[in-house]
Amino acid sequence: MGLKVNAKLLRQLLVGFIREEVCKVGVRKAVLGLSGGIDSALVAFLAAEALGPENVYAFVMPYRTSNPESEAHARLAAEQLGIPHEVVEITSMVESYFSRYPDADNMRRGNKMARERMTILYDQSAALSALVLGTSNKTELLLGYGTLFGDMASALNPIGDIYKTQVWHLSEEMGVPRAIIEKKPSADLWAGQTDEQELGFTYREVDELLYHMVDLRMNREELVADGFDPLFIDTIYHKIQNSHFKRRLPVIAKVSNRTIDRDFRYSRDWGK
Repeated sequence: MGLKVNAKLLRQLLVGFIREEVCKVGVRKAVLGLSGGIDSALVAFLAAEALGPENVYAFVMPYRTSNPESEAHARLAAEQLGIPHEVVEITSMVESYFSRYPDADNMRRGNKMARERMTILYDQSAALSALVLGTSNKTELLLGYGTLFGDMASALNPIGDIYKTQVWHLSEEMGVPRAIIEKKPSADLWAGQTDEQELGFTYREVDELLYHMVDLRMNREELVADGFDPLFIDTIYHKIQNSHFKRRLPVIAKVSNRTIDRDFRYSRDWGK
């Protein structure tokens, strides 16, 4: 497929994926966290088309340091789609915990915020009989740029196999608001934080390398010959390797003949 995508076909595939995977387990609704960023906005647009806007529930979960623009953009997307949405402020929940650990750094606080938001989504999934939709793209998953059991958690993820560059392309096709498409990507974990500043490179730069490294399976020598910087190659390779544990289920010690996820493996809708 390459980084250039047939956006109309991709739209049909992902809408069909959401509809089939949600409905096959016996539910008809989905919930997601709407951050004001492009990834969650795109998932909301795909889900609304797949299930009908009335069956997609969005939760906006700001923290006290969140940029007010994020909530405004989340509301913009929800209102354009006509999906039910609710603001759940997480400041008191997070601060209650960190009052015991006031010296916690930004990483710990960011991880706590991400996991706090996911506990809310899973509670709402129980209340609404709905599945939680993931909003992590392929670039983030490969780089490990996310919080395990936080923003990386979900029942199903429609955009986990498309790079950030492709998220932008598909968002254009879906009609995601221009203000969301054009903003700088940010996890909005603290004031002024942007993804690309924190990572040290742009998504478009790393997507080109990731596509050649992962999808085309080019080795280091081939990547260098293709014009990629050796230091950049090594940096990204180590990020992929060091974060691999985030992309796997928890390791179960094998002590029986049939171990879950090794010998006892059935499709997700087994028995339905």
